[in-house]
Amino acid sequence: MFSQRIEGLRPSPIRSILEVIDRPGMVSFAGGLPATDMLPEWSGSVPPSVLQYGPSEGEPALRAEVSRRLMDLGVDAPPHRVMILSGSQQGIDLVAKLLVDPGTPTAVDDPTYLAALQVFRFYGARFVDLAASSNEDARLAYVVPTFGNPTGACMSAVDRDRLAERCLREDTVLFEDDPYRDLVYDPCDRTPVAARMAGGQWIYQGSFSKTFAPGLRLGFIAASADLFDKLVMIKQATDLHTSRLSQHIVLDALTAPGWTARIDRLADFYRERRDTFDAALTRHFQNLATWERPKGGLFFWLRLTQRLDTRPLLAAAIERGVAFMPGEEFSPDLPDLGTMRLNFSHARADDADHGLAILADLLG
Repeated sequence: MFSQRIEGLRPSPIRSILEVIDRPGMVSFAGGLPATDMLPEWSGSVPPSVLQYGPSEGEPALRAEVSRRLMDLGVDAPPHRVMILSGSQQGIDLVAKLLVDPGTPTAVDDPTYLAALQVFRFYGARFVDLAASSNEDARLAYVVPTFGNPTGACMSAVDRDRLAERCLREDTVLFEDDPYRDLVYDPCDRTPVAARMAGGQWIYQGSFSKTFAPGLRLGFIAASADLFDKLVMIKQATDLHTSRLSQHIVLDALTAPGWTARIDRLADFYRERRDTFDAALTRHFQNLATWERPKGGLFFWLRLTQRLDTRPLLAAAIERGVAFMPGEEFSPDLPDLGTMRLNFSHARADDADHGLAILADLLG
């Protein structure tokens, strides 16, 4: 009755957890939710043309603005090779449709973004370790090098160079997912790996969910010339085009005089939340786990001193009003036991301290 690929599909634990975060008193460290206080208010006018069908590639003015910003980062992304997405999750789906067949070697970090793993599994990818000396002739290498999800790690300039060199040498398509790059709190190299891929095959994507509003479901993708037109055709077969209303709202914000100041305020706000969260972790988890303070992004990655599976712990935590993401879900193959991903951006300081105290009590 169903296609063969549906047999390997598993429900997303993040989406399941998001169903409970609006319960009264629930403290969520689970999804990468921006702080509600920092979401924008919008009261602009909408021209009638915005409510009509539009081009699959996206609004020309928004594509040009994204292109300008990418070119400033060194990415070879002229406007005609930029496409607006219905969220960056769509970009992962488009790339998987383009490059992944059952058994296709797909190089990923361990751990890595679980929703990407979900998509790649759906199309039958065979995961190989990106950290290995060779990509085993991987057709695709998926990476989140800047404040990675789930670890928050930022790849060094040397490692970015090495990754680009490997992809070029082994004819591997680089797929760089970069939704967190503007949420930077301490200095680190954030130059896209794609900027080092001259002459190679590459795809680069970003999102407006973390810097503006996730409910608009808006992202973008750029690609080398040999890949872009095929991605457009897949987009046409998927949803025709991205919401023009969402594009209109984002373009207004991007081109407004206050955009740069908004990003600076956002980084300052989240830097304070990160530091407060780090202090609370030290109070409650000092003898329970180890972690590194992330230089950007939205997450802390904890390695527990006990090598236990944190997935059964989740139900007990939700019963006590706390949600988190078990780290085991981010492994492409065998789960890495005794790990947790905690989001620090959403909960206020008092709630975060209360929630971490509950988690520590459950682990103690």
